[in-house]
Amino acid sequence: MPNFFDIHSIFFTVWDYSMSYLEFFGVVSGSIATWLAARANVWSWPIGAASVLLFFFLFCQIQLYPDMFLQVFFFITNLQGWWRWTHPKAQEADQHNELRITRLIGRPLVMVLLGGVVATGILGAFAQNLHTWFPVMFSQPSAFPYLDSFTTVMSIIGTFMMIQKKLECWWIWLLVDIISTYMYFTKGVKLVGIEYAIFCLIAFQGAWHWTKEYRSYKSITPA
Repeated sequence: MPNFFDIHSIFFTVWDYSMSYLEFFGVVSGSIATWLAARANVWSWPIGAASVLLFFFLFCQIQLYPDMFLQVFFFITNLQGWWRWTHPKAQEADQHNELRITRLIGRPLVMVLLGGVVATGILGAFAQNLHTWFPVMFSQPSAFPYLDSFTTVMSIIGTFMMIQKKLECWWIWLLVDIISTYMYFTKGVKLVGIEYAIFCLIAFQGAWHWTKEYRSYKSITPA
């Protein structure tokens, strides 16, 4: 029986590309979760938790270490987001008794982004030296240490913004998805690269849908 969590356990081959069980099911569950998030559907969180568990094992095996560590964070925050969206305070609830969409603009947004740039520099330096400091755990150098660290940091920021249902999270995700598409195609996990290219389109959809819902609140008279 194949090892489901081994990237070398092949599910099928198409056009000379060998697809592992890990990559296929990680991509499918992640795509469903992202599409649901764009629709502000609360089920995006538990499905997303299953997806990031699979990606943890995948990223470890292709030496994208910051992305690997990021999956631990994502697993925890998927559970946190599920709770936050379904248990809003009275003044935060929408007509479905779920968390309302709000905005993060001006100085708070600028400060968050500047913090992300600083954190990228710190994490990138750490990732660049992982194979030197911990050779037993990390036998090869980190691929794209600073670029990977940037997507990791901005993904953390985007996730916290999404937990709070901040509309601007989708523009953060669009930037992350564009860079990630390049990295995954370069590392040879082509289906993941295609997934993130599709995520770019979903990010646009998410921004449009969330903006539409945000504007609809103005037409609803509070009870």
